[in-house]
Amino acid sequence: MKNIAIIGSGSWGVALSIHLAKLGNKIKIWSFSEEEKDLINNEKKCKFLPNVKLPEGIECTTSYKEAIEGSELILHVTPSKFTRNIVKGYKQYVTNQPIVICSKGFEADTLLTLDEVILEEIPNAKIAVLSGPSHAEEVSIAIPTVLVVASKYDAVLKLVQDTFMCDKMRIYTSRDVKGVELGGALKNIIAFCAGVAAGIGLGDNTFAALITRGLAELSRLGVALGGQKDTFYGLSGLGDLIVTCLSEHSRNRRAGMLIGQGKTLEETKKEVGMTIESIDNIVVAHELAKIHGIEMPIVEAVYGILYKGLKPEEVVNMLMNRAKKSE
Repeated sequence: MKNIAIIGSGSWGVALSIHLAKLGNKIKIWSFSEEEKDLINNEKKCKFLPNVKLPEGIECTTSYKEAIEGSELILHVTPSKFTRNIVKGYKQYVTNQPIVICSKGFEADTLLTLDEVILEEIPNAKIAVLSGPSHAEEVSIAIPTVLVVASKYDAVLKLVQDTFMCDKMRIYTSRDVKGVELGGALKNIIAFCAGVAAGIGLGDNTFAALITRGLAELSRLGVALGGQKDTFYGLSGLGDLIVTCLSEHSRNRRAGMLIGQGKTLEETKKEVGMTIESIDNIVVAHELAKIHGIEMPIVEAVYGILYKGLKPEEVVNMLMNRAKKSE
């Protein structure tokens, strides 16, 4: 039994709490919201997972100190755009516990990955990244799930693998922190594009092409940013790409579908009701592609839809009529 702090009370943070509590661990979730704290503590529920009852061993607090003190492991599970400010709030309570990044995205203002953000705030932090094809809705009801954890610290890899693994969750290990993190962040963009394609009524042929060529794009940028190419064809890249592009659970896909159906960006954000990482990630990937001279026509196309007023059908036509290429 371990004492585990989970920073973030959204669907993924609570799903991980449920999984770990069922394995006998004592969980303290930090939430910014008194309402969410009361719902978790008093009714054993999460508003983002309304059909799931939380098991014993989970407590929620709005105090960083209460959540982190005495913990052996910290899971960071907050939207990317809030990462730095939240880390600033809790870093004084971190001793030598590993911090496992379970969020997927970038810091938009600086174009930094989340491990870089946390290390700027806590330079000696022992960082790991947990990623892979994993919808909170399924993890919370113990549907078998396979993930990858990456860290440069062997002891951290062993700790996370030993803590999470059971017959409902299998954990692989990797040393490629950058590749695992980037696979999880960049695939959201392609999932958004898959939603746009669904929204305008395109078919299976299109989805297969989008996933394949999208993977080629994200791996090109990922390698330029320091990831290993093979990582993007594993759980954090291809695996997460498949589940996010094709599943009804994906909020990024749903957001793209709403855009494809003619909704505005603001209408889409309001209807989805949760953080849509892909929208910020599209801006970051577009900028990073320019900086590093990486050709990313799908990212360029969806950027055009969101920020240049292009119509989805127009963008599809542009992509299909690009200059002839070799695969």
